[in-house]
Amino acid sequence: MNPEILLREKLELRKKEWLSWHNKNPSIWIAFERFALEAAEANRTRYSHWAVMNRVRWHTDIETTGKEFKISNDHIAFYARAFCAKYPQYRNFFKLKALKEEQQLRRLRATGEI
Repeated sequence: MNPEILLREKLELRKKEWLSWHNKNPSIWIAFERFALEAAEANRTRYSHWAVMNRVRWHTDIETTGKEFKISNDHIAFYARAFCAKYPQYRNFFKLKALKEEQQLRRLRATGEI
């Protein structure tokens, strides 16, 4: 099968998996959004979306009670992108790199393989 199609399908699957998890765990978005806005409103021009998510992890693991669950590292980039989409005034707040599949597609294009 065409490598471009495979990479695009893989990326779409990752996005769908994140969206499904995101919809089942709205409290994670609420915390991510709150903590990211706190950092932005503290006059930070840039900040780490990993640091924000680790604060969410701390909050859900230590400061709250209830069933323990894991937040996949694969989801962090999607939360950062969602934040930048919702708050365009902070579109450069997080340094967003191309996702793994996007990087692979660029490499294939650069080498003329697709």
